[in-house]
Amino acid sequence: MANIISLSEADTASKYFPDEKVWWRGRLALGTKQELCWVKYDPGSTYPMHSHPYEQVSVVVQGRLRLTVGAETREVGPGDMWFAPADMPHGGEILGDEPVIFVDVYAPPSAGDDTDVTYY
Repeated sequence: MANIISLSEADTASKYFPDEKVWWRGRLALGTKQELCWVKYDPGSTYPMHSHPYEQVSVVVQGRLRLTVGAETREVGPGDMWFAPADMPHGGEILGDEPVIFVDVYAPPSAGDDTDVTYY
């Protein structure tokens, strides 16, 4: 695994899931205490409400979404960040005609196969 990953490399390495209209590349970098992931949602899609047993810190790289984390809902865009504590529901609606790209850091690392995620 590389220690330096370009946006282009993350995009090229991602896998498309057509039912969710999402490009996903988990585990761009995996350490003993954290995991770096990359995600891109197509316009008109939804970042589904979910929770997981690890903390998540995210930074929006491109696009806009109406994001809910726990009881708080806000519109976020490039440079905006969020923190979802372990087991806190979060998700949102993709806004506009531009894909939404964000980078996630999970701590501790996820199971790697979505089995530890609860969808609502």
